[in-house]
Amino acid sequence: MDDKRKNAGRPPKVKNKSAAPIQITAEQILREAHDRRLEPVHSIPQQKIADLEELSEFRQRKRKEFEDNIRKNRLNISNWLKYAAWEESQMELERARSVYERALDVEWRNVAIWLRYAEMEMKNRSVNHSRNILDRAVTLLPRVDQFWYKYTYMEETLGDVPKARNVFERWLKWEPDESAWLAYVKLELRYSENDRARAIYERFVSVHPEPKNWIKWAKFEEEHNDLDKCREIYTEAIQYLGDENLDQKVLVAFAKFEIKMKEYERARVLFKYGLDRLPKSKSESLYNQYTNFEKQYGDTEGIENVVVGKRRVQYEEEIEANPTNYDVWFDYVKLEESVGEVNRIQDVYERAIAQVPPADEKRYWRRYIYLWINYALFEELETEDIEKTRDIYNKCIQLIPHKSFTFAKIWLLFAKFEIRQMNVQAARKLLGRAIGHCPKNKLFKGYIELEMQLREFDRCRTLYTKYLEFNPANCSGWIKFAELEKMLGEQDRCRAIFELAIGQPVLDMPELLWKAYIDFEISEEEYEKTRDLYQRLLERTEHVKVYISFAQFELSIPYDNDDDTQQGVARSRQIFEKASDRMKQKELKEERVLLLEAWKDFEENYGTEETQKVVKDKEPKVVKKRRRAEDSTEDNVIWEEYFDYIFPDDQEQSKNLKLLQMAQAWQAKNQATTEQS
Repeated sequence: MDDKRKNAGRPPKVKNKSAAPIQITAEQILREAHDRRLEPVHSIPQQKIADLEELSEFRQRKRKEFEDNIRKNRLNISNWLKYAAWEESQMELERARSVYERALDVEWRNVAIWLRYAEMEMKNRSVNHSRNILDRAVTLLPRVDQFWYKYTYMEETLGDVPKARNVFERWLKWEPDESAWLAYVKLELRYSENDRARAIYERFVSVHPEPKNWIKWAKFEEEHNDLDKCREIYTEAIQYLGDENLDQKVLVAFAKFEIKMKEYERARVLFKYGLDRLPKSKSESLYNQYTNFEKQYGDTEGIENVVVGKRRVQYEEEIEANPTNYDVWFDYVKLEESVGEVNRIQDVYERAIAQVPPADEKRYWRRYIYLWINYALFEELETEDIEKTRDIYNKCIQLIPHKSFTFAKIWLLFAKFEIRQMNVQAARKLLGRAIGHCPKNKLFKGYIELEMQLREFDRCRTLYTKYLEFNPANCSGWIKFAELEKMLGEQDRCRAIFELAIGQPVLDMPELLWKAYIDFEISEEEYEKTRDLYQRLLERTEHVKVYISFAQFELSIPYDNDDDTQQGVARSRQIFEKASDRMKQKELKEERVLLLEAWKDFEENYGTEETQKVVKDKEPKVVKKRRRAEDSTEDNVIWEEYFDYIFPDDQEQSKNLKLLQMAQAWQAKNQATTEQS
């Protein structure tokens, strides 16, 4: 009974946790609930008022509700607005006015109260009341544009334009933003008062002298065919803004106006005036418009001269500000090369290479060295001056501080230049000098590639020897050297090179080297030597991938009969078993999982049911565990989840250890009891 009472408040345990045969989604449950929802049975009763006494009682009750709400929270403006709107619906305008006035006493800065108050008076055709309210509003809150717009709109709707104009004048004394001035202009234009609109524009640009406002005034005059006045406005705008505040928009608009008037020389003068005074960052649109103008109304030579001249000035300004900005020098050279004047191009190149980087650090020289390269290529390809090209390369090599760093690219380009001139000995001397001064991997590779193209294989062997003496840890160099000997049919030399390589104490990528050696032996069908290589590699590293590759190699050997094939399968199985034991000894769980996956695939293809069962029994169980994160501290302990693998062999071993410990404890206890007795 006690157990039943304890379990009475608990939910029953689900014994069968398998998936139901019919699945129900949350979307279906919500759809059914929506379809079966019940309509509200009770509706709000409609109250019918029969006589004035009931009406009076109803009004009194509603007013009491509103007053109570206001008393609870006077600062909630929505209560005031609802109260006033209800009084208005009852046609109690005096009471509604009283509510609005009380609300204004509480919060007179609230714009909504003023607007609702004024709209109520307009709706009920109380013009003087609404005028009075708006007048009070603009007096107390002159920076709220809504009041002014509402006030002027009401006066214009009533047809009293002088009063609307008077309101605008009051508004403009506060110097509002541009929309207010433009609204006043539109009012005057609606009644064809162009002179008044012109006067407003004149006051407008004096208060807001932005370029766009001058342009609006000029376009207004242009629309009304006062062209002289339009030109006068543009001229006055340029004078008023001056060189410091000059804007390209004004100049573009002025030039377009002159183009419409077919005054092309005036437009050209305006474009040149702007390009001479505005910096590049502020004259992009002006430059584009000037280019389009010259395309339509000028000649080709004039366009090119203007563009090139302008860009030359800009580049000179940037170079003067920062002489070591090599990107500007590159752009400057491209500009001169597009023009095609050789003397100018050479002059720019000479000035550019004279700007030596300030420090002997390679990162400062990377862009600078390409100026020399481009200069040498220009002299070789365009002017075809071979001696000058050679002189440029020599000066560049003399300038580079080779003790600190060097550029293999410049040495190789110089050597290839000499090859093009059929001067092979000079190229070899140059590269030999480079290797002697500042040996680099790239220099050795380039020199070897050059000799390979010339089919000088003995020289290639010599260079590979020096290369590997310089950097014996470079596995790619050893592999390339061995590939050269293999290509020449020298298998013994190739094998000797590989043996020397794997005997080096330090290697940058030993896995690539061993793989290349193994692939070489497989290609030569030296399977015993390959097997020996795998054994030697496993003595150095017992990586799981090496075991898997070894097992796959045993399967890949083409055997003559089925018995040999079965022997290969048996050898592969032995490798897998040995690898499993080694991974187990080293407690490498993830490697064991990877090995078991490869072993399982092997048994599925070549094994029997018994061998497959052996592998299946070794498969681990995946368990989710928690551990303390590395970035956690004593004050802030962070736990993270991870997946661990529990192998059946490990469980049996742990059980045996536990039994052994219990037996030792029992033996110690019996021995102690015997000694006491």
